[in-house]
Amino acid sequence: GEILFVNPAWIEITGYSREAMKDIRGWTELAYGENAISVLEGIEHLFDGDDPVNEGIFEVTTRDGKKRHWDFSSASVGVLPDGRRSKISIVVDVTDRLALEHQLRQAQKMEIVGQLAGGVAHDFNNILQGLLGYADIALDNLEGEEGLLKECLEEIDRGANRAAQLTKQLLAFSRKQVLEPKRIDLNELIPNLLKMIQRTIGEDIHLVYSPSAEPLVIHVDETQLEQVILNLCVNARDAMPAGGKLTLQTESVTVDEDYSDSHFGVAEGEYAQLSVIDTGMGMDSETKKRIFDPFFTTKEVGKGTGLGLSTVYGIVSQHSGFIHVYSEIEEGTAFKVYFPIMDSVVETKRTEQSTEQSPHGDERILLAEDDSGVRSLTKRILSRAGYRVTEVTDGEEAVSFIDQGKERFDLLIVDVVMPKKSGREVTDFYRRRHPNAKVLMMSGYTSNQVTSSYIKENGIPFISKPFSRKMLLTKVRHILDAREKPSGDA
Repeated sequence: GEILFVNPAWIEITGYSREAMKDIRGWTELAYGENAISVLEGIEHLFDGDDPVNEGIFEVTTRDGKKRHWDFSSASVGVLPDGRRSKISIVVDVTDRLALEHQLRQAQKMEIVGQLAGGVAHDFNNILQGLLGYADIALDNLEGEEGLLKECLEEIDRGANRAAQLTKQLLAFSRKQVLEPKRIDLNELIPNLLKMIQRTIGEDIHLVYSPSAEPLVIHVDETQLEQVILNLCVNARDAMPAGGKLTLQTESVTVDEDYSDSHFGVAEGEYAQLSVIDTGMGMDSETKKRIFDPFFTTKEVGKGTGLGLSTVYGIVSQHSGFIHVYSEIEEGTAFKVYFPIMDSVVETKRTEQSTEQSPHGDERILLAEDDSGVRSLTKRILSRAGYRVTEVTDGEEAVSFIDQGKERFDLLIVDVVMPKKSGREVTDFYRRRHPNAKVLMMSGYTSNQVTSSYIKENGIPFISKPFSRKMLLTKVRHILDAREKPSGDA
């Protein structure tokens, strides 16, 4: 069949001239390649009827070799003077829409898996808190002794700590961690890690660092950013078992409106781009689709947890950044991580004054924790250290107890996630009554970013579950010994 007319938009999108589209067969062979025969058969069937038809979505190859997805609809426009029937085809380029839909589905999948992972980690952290805490107390009682009992307890302690690291990675993926972000220059941070990275990747991999000329100030949790960099470098090392080259590169990039519109969840603006590039074995397309899924790994059983890259994904996402991966088999892989650029003010690293005082005391503490096992353990640790502890089982009971005003407390220890009333609600109520009150919030995870921001913005001390006996006692003593801030009403 003959092509009688194509509009300028068709020519612009395909890149083919009007002369290259004289007949249907020639155009079909250009655009559909090996699928041309089946497409031609479909076009022939269009002329069997007069009703409008939506043929569906087809993949079309443009003149420059790009693949586009077109939604075709056709309708009859009558019979030509020579008796030939004619059709008009209307095409909608849905390539960008399909890409965004795929990105949305992927984001929704990661969100659902993240919620599941965060919930599991929360419950598991409460269980681990008991294992670690009671093993810690038992080992403290056996100090200076040797024997099978102590060896067994030490193995329990080591195993529980390994499990705690797994839950920490799950929380990173699920974006439920409490962050302590500050402004840092990416180009100043990386040099401090190079020696550690070189030791980690080994001598048979050549490490190259290429920073941008200008500072790249970003607002991140420094520890979490270091985790991102190290995880990506370990992943690169594993992709180069016979050695190779690992390049760390930074630069400033601009995300414009077009890029933002075509990439779900990516905002316009200036970004610091960190590239981690290896010359390893590369990945196929199916592997690339799954690399950020938790517990997905291409390593042998027992060689990895499959949480390294999912941890990276979670940390970057929680910092309002994004990550892309480019890879070719036998050519290598490039991970490109993007963080929003801030102003050029860099915060200095604050170091806490170490105290020589024993982490013991006799102050009064109100403990609000809904998990009975964690509550019992925490009270036991604090009571053994001399503190006078009053325990309540949920947020509502805590508020009621505070409201009665029968006792004054030196410190409120409150779980973030509790039924009836959250730790935040309890803290707000307590501080309205006692503006200078000291508070320690604890949790296996934060339920949302608002809670994390609340803790940071209000300068509330926080301790993550599972914590050790020493961590808790040191934290409590540090808070109690800190100078009181003047009340806002003064």
